[in-house]
Amino acid sequence: MTGASGAGSVTGSALPKWQLALVVGAPVALGLGYMYFKNNIKPSPKSNRGKSKTGSKENGTPAADKQISIDADCPPKSTAGTETPLDKAQRFKNKGNEHFKIGKYDEAITQYNNAIEACPMENTEALATFYQNRAAAYEQLKKFSAVKADCTKALELKPRYAKALLRRARAMEHCNNLESALEDVTAACILENFGNQTALIIADRVLKQLGKQHAMEHLANKKFIMPSKQVIKDYINSFHSDPIFTIIKNNDYSNVSPSFAKILECVKEEKYDDVIPLCTQELNSSEVDTLQHKMEVHLLRATFYFLLGQHETAIDEFATIINSDTASNATKVNALVKRATLYINLENPEKSFCDYEMAIELDPDCSDIYFYKGQANLLMDKIQEAKEDFKKAVDLNPKFGVAYVQKCYTDYHYALINRDIELSNEAMKGFEMAFEKYPDCPDCYILYAQVLSETQEYQKADSYFAKAIEKHPYNASFYVHRGLLQLKWNGNVEKAIGYIKKGLELDDKCEFGYETLATIEVQRGNLEEAISLFDKALALGRTATELTHIFGLRDAVKAQLALKDKLGANIMMNISSVS
Repeated sequence: MTGASGAGSVTGSALPKWQLALVVGAPVALGLGYMYFKNNIKPSPKSNRGKSKTGSKENGTPAADKQISIDADCPPKSTAGTETPLDKAQRFKNKGNEHFKIGKYDEAITQYNNAIEACPMENTEALATFYQNRAAAYEQLKKFSAVKADCTKALELKPRYAKALLRRARAMEHCNNLESALEDVTAACILENFGNQTALIIADRVLKQLGKQHAMEHLANKKFIMPSKQVIKDYINSFHSDPIFTIIKNNDYSNVSPSFAKILECVKEEKYDDVIPLCTQELNSSEVDTLQHKMEVHLLRATFYFLLGQHETAIDEFATIINSDTASNATKVNALVKRATLYINLENPEKSFCDYEMAIELDPDCSDIYFYKGQANLLMDKIQEAKEDFKKAVDLNPKFGVAYVQKCYTDYHYALINRDIELSNEAMKGFEMAFEKYPDCPDCYILYAQVLSETQEYQKADSYFAKAIEKHPYNASFYVHRGLLQLKWNGNVEKAIGYIKKGLELDDKCEFGYETLATIEVQRGNLEEAISLFDKALALGRTATELTHIFGLRDAVKAQLALKDKLGANIMMNISSVS
């Protein structure tokens, strides 16, 4: 779970968030439609990772956007040797198109001017075309104010002119008027039933920019909220070699000071909001220089800063431990693993893997390192590396149930990619063995259920989601996953909502639940309700990446809401409804 239980932890949302678009129903709502398109394009080679997904740029314009060009030439319609005013206008337009195609944009503009002057006012569709084509020429000259003006004129004449909407959207984007750009591209997507790839690419780009802008504004004024008790407990249980959590699990305070024991007891009693203040009080005490467990106190405070979402503060405190001459190897390794996970959440994989390597140098036999490194590799789509990491984690610690089942899950997907039937069968047998080896580990059931869902064994998958809930009845995300399965299985929206709401009753801090429910409400056409649910998810978001994603969805819904009056409520309801 982003920001709490680490990279891709199964205690949070194990499904990539864009997949919600696929399981909810037809990918028709912007924010869902664009994600459907983006994630069904064949991935580019790994060497291109980190580069723009919207294509190369030519003269400052993304190559994929080149499809928004001029409208084609029309043959004159004159009869008996006479030329009507409309024929004359079309002739000027055709000349303008010829100039446009060879890059003579000023000459093209002159001809489009002539076409506009010659065209009778009652020929509104033709006039709209002439303005749109002139806007295309202005765009090549980077005269974006003129582009906006001409597209606006074209849309006054032809309100559902998708090409003009897209061109004006791009001009608005260049002027950093992202809200207006989003509204225009949303309208174009809706009018073309999400079938125009160029429109979807522009939507993707604008949503990312606008989402990032709103996320930065949100973070600057954000009130940090500790995750739910269940999430923190799951996080604590995901470590086998944590020098602090081990003391708490073993209930052995014999070798710690009374003041530190008091802080550990606070963690054990799940008084998580008190941990940071108590650690700060301890570190500010007059005896701080003689504290036996000073670095461990720093580690506990850094851990809870991480859980709270105060990432820069957590990074600084982890650095204090890592650079210390007095911290034990176990404390340093744990700090490195947690900082590495934090860097993955902040989309800085280079620093993340550097920390993992430093941790391995200090303790090559620590299974926690390989478990979290495996999750990071899984998130990076480095499935072979993830497979090796999980195997190493299990080899070093055969009792590590979560690592074992993650290994099965990764082996299965590696086999799928490489069409290795033997390994696939082994992975499925591994899941069956996991239930015997680790009967109380809910992750075994939840990941197996996801694999069954992928193979469309929905009834069996549902039974294993039920078993996961039986083992872990207070984990809200399990209910959300089971709800999503109902949509994928038989489109039972009411049953899906029932499971998700049950999860939210158990844990009102389940961001995954609010976001998923909001997504469903978008599909049902309940846009105001969706925005309210996205707001609840935003209050719980912890990383800029997570917030950018949620803001992108929320902004997309707000744009659709704004278009109800312009496009008509009926078309919006038809588009957004679940089939």
